[in-house]
Amino acid sequence: MERKVLLIEDESLIREIVADYFEREQWTVYEAENGKQALDMLESLNADLVILDILMPEMDGWTVCKRIRAKSAIPIIILTAKSEDDDKMLGFELGADDYVTKPFSPKVLVARAKTLMKRVEGTVGKEDHMLSFGRVTVNKRSHRVEMEGQEVELTPKEYELLLYLVKNEGIVLSREAILNQVWGFDYFGDPRVVDTHIKKLRGKLGDEARHIRTVIRAGYKFEEDR
Repeated sequence: MERKVLLIEDESLIREIVADYFEREQWTVYEAENGKQALDMLESLNADLVILDILMPEMDGWTVCKRIRAKSAIPIIILTAKSEDDDKMLGFELGADDYVTKPFSPKVLVARAKTLMKRVEGTVGKEDHMLSFGRVTVNKRSHRVEMEGQEVELTPKEYELLLYLVKNEGIVLSREAILNQVWGFDYFGDPRVVDTHIKKLRGKLGDEARHIRTVIRAGYKFEEDR
């Protein structure tokens, strides 16, 4: 299957090397050296994937990512020299699908791109990247939550928590199960962090928070209708 990738990177040598590896795997590569040029190209280019450098002149990658996500759910791989967790979370919060830190192996980047495309293409035409309940819709590809067309701004953990609850509709989830799934098995903090995040999530969902039920001495359960 022929795929098209838009590579947004201000360093010409990196673009040349990465493009060479993708072309070996039968990808058609389009190149942009800055964010403005990339956004202009995306208006007419039906790309399958965007590889986006963060540290660029004129317009940084964060801004480009945000603007792409405002219009499209195209898969995005962030490419940057930064490796801090906060930067990674910002990328995911803005809707990026994967994150590769420089220096990197072009071969690994191509492999990550293939894996991402397999995951995404499994949902094409099936709309199973969309979840909905009440007046709320969740786009799993763009990590965007909307209520009647208006974005509900969730933190990454609030988003993961909501997704976990919705996916397990009708199942009582203990605080321990939620901690393991959303915070990870290596989390050793206070289990009450779940209650705190549930409270914040309910506050942002307004009336639709009725779907998240508290089960006394057990945990929480998501139900489409009470």
